Amino acid sequence: MGKLVDKIAVVTGAAQGIGEKIAERLLRDGASVIILDVNFEQLKTTASALDASGEKVFAMKCNVADPEDVTKTFSTIYGKFGKIDILINNAGITRDSFFHKMTPEQWHSVMDVNLNSMFYTCQAVIPQMRKQQYGKIVNVSSSSSWGNMGQANYSASKAGVLGLTRTLAKENGRKQITVNAVAPGQINTDMTKDLPQDVKKMATMLTPAGRMGDPAEVASVVAFLSSDDSSFVNGECISVSGGFLMV
Repeated sequence: MGKLVDKIAVVTGAAQGIGEKIAERLLRDGASVIILDVNFEQLKTTASALDASGEKVFAMKCNVADPEDVTKTFSTIYGKFGKIDILINNAGITRDSFFHKMTPEQWHSVMDVNLNSMFYTCQAVIPQMRKQQYGKIVNVSSSSSWGNMGQANYSASKAGVLGLTRTLAKENGRKQITVNAVAPGQINTDMTKDLPQDVKKMATMLTPAGRMGDPAEVASVVAFLSSDDSSFVNGECISVSGGFLMV
């Protein structure tokens, strides 16, 4: 398509699943893509599969829950590429438990990866985006942001993503920076593959589309929000849930 030619994009949590498909789609649309993850071996495999030449996809190990690692990584990116046009905050984990059994470690680890990381990465790019008066930030939330049994930590983190998204959109819109979110529903990924079959069946029954989604379907919406086709879309959250959030 070529809509992202000459754009530099960063995708977190890109070793597999939704993040990998987002990187693949941005690459197909013409962007140079830096993919980040803590699983560097898988990340290198993904980068090679996406771009065997090594000219358009670049793998960098980064723990986005560590502010010092984020600062170092993004400083390296700016040193090599000179700019970042697009930031996709996709990294996320689950540590599910009913609230009365949830440990502080389960709470804080999810908050650190799912929400605090976005504070670090957005702070790493927004000052430069304001100087260049251009930027696209897309944060991955979840249909669980509305609340979900056994996911007090995950739901709270993903609801926090929406508040952060809308605030950054208001603060930076005049600098031609758009900040939006997507809220995937039940998507076929490694994160959902181990869910009990009865849980998957119930989720499918509650989804008007009657099936689970594919990571590429999320990537398509992210690609739209990363392009100038969405130049007047700001502070929004687009549900990619097959209608689940209407139920």
